[in-house]
Amino acid sequence: MITPDRLSLNTATVSRQWNLEQAVEGCLRHGIGGIAPWRDKLHEAGVNAAARMIRDSGLQVSGLCRGGWYTAEGALTPSVIEDNERAVDEAVAIGAACLVMVVGGLGPDSKDLVSARDIVTQGLSKTLDYARTVNMPIAIEPLHPMYAADRACVNTTAQALDICDQLGTGIGVALDVYHIWWDPDIQTQIARAGKERLLAFHLCDWLVPTTDMLSDRGMMGDGVIDIPHYRSLVEAQGFDGLNEVEIFSAENWWKRDPDEVLQEIINRARQC
Repeated sequence: MITPDRLSLNTATVSRQWNLEQAVEGCLRHGIGGIAPWRDKLHEAGVNAAARMIRDSGLQVSGLCRGGWYTAEGALTPSVIEDNERAVDEAVAIGAACLVMVVGGLGPDSKDLVSARDIVTQGLSKTLDYARTVNMPIAIEPLHPMYAADRACVNTTAQALDICDQLGTGIGVALDVYHIWWDPDIQTQIARAGKERLLAFHLCDWLVPTTDMLSDRGMMGDGVIDIPHYRSLVEAQGFDGLNEVEIFSAENWWKRDPDEVLQEIINRARQC
């Protein structure tokens, strides 16, 4: 059972209904222990104001979403590097446990996944050099292979950990059950990551059928993911961070009263 104080609300879950201040207040109202802002919500509130708001609330920050998108301009450009350094600074400002990286897919007009992954590794290396100076852990989030072209060319936990092995300390993985549940090698890779490199753990569910690749995720228990199994795997390695709920749901949860959404999260988490 996951109690409310062991949950973190990723702001994407209520992104259509609430701004950051409302999300913070909702977490406090429902006894949820943490929050994970997306950068758009942070910028909307103002980074300094958001940092004060979160600090005053007493909420933990399980992560900041997101840095990455290293391939967006087809090559590693100064603007991409600078934006990721800003993301590091924002993560530090709000006291985030890590900066989550959605690394980017194929570059414009490219079909070369190998090249894309090389660009991503170079970009992560540069960001990590900066992040180490301010003690901000970097978390690669491997995304389901259906996103390889447009969102993330790092698609397995093994690929993410290979990059971590290459780059050294200060970098690990953010594992979202939506993206890893299908992977036959996941148990081995979670053990390979170990406690030090398991930086974040995200919850939702995979619906059958899924009607939209991006915005049709399920509430825990509504789909086919054996969430207690994956939770047991990360906990066996000593992961003791918050369980972050991140649900993109254009036709369901984004249309509901957000207080109802948070209460349902709490109800479902007790079964996880």
